[in-house]
Amino acid sequence: MNPSHTVDRDTSSWLTRRWPTAVGLAAATAVLLTVADRETAVTCVWVAALCYVAAAALHRPWMAWVAVPAGSVVIAVGEIAGTGRWVLLGATAAVLAAGALIVGGPRRQVVTQSVAGVVYGGLALAALTLDPNAGLVAAGLVLAAHAAWDALHHRRGTVVSRSLAEACMALDLPLGLGLVVLGLAG
Repeated sequence: MNPSHTVDRDTSSWLTRRWPTAVGLAAATAVLLTVADRETAVTCVWVAALCYVAAAALHRPWMAWVAVPAGSVVIAVGEIAGTGRWVLLGATAAVLAAGALIVGGPRRQVVTQSVAGVVYGGLALAALTLDPNAGLVAAGLVLAAHAAWDALHHRRGTVVSRSLAEACMALDLPLGLGLVVLGLAG
């Protein structure tokens, strides 16, 4: 057997199995090379929280993937309407959670994801009150810490799909740590 064919097969096999890691790393790299600022880090945290709340509220792990582009639409609407992204992202998550609780959704999951969203989102928002470099470090740390939340759900196979948890780990940790380095260097 030709060794180069083995390498090609191994690489394509890895990409087939680890496409979520590739997606997360590609997104982290793109952000670090283009819009590496604290607002972007905070937005990533808030969209991540929305993904988890949406999947829990709708009791469909795959809905977390739908929440990524939906979160982008919410952000655009918030910015265009002048209400701001944080207000509409928070309101969207609150409506999903309240709706799930009213109709008898998975109470424990919805409450857990909502509380986690408030904690991560609140810490991320607090980073916006700091000076730009300190805020970038703080927002980066919150984003990197969210990778632990992703890892927990990936390991348990709960709330969100494993592929989303894997992609988020591959986004949150390197992007968060990269932002910390940029903030400390600034």
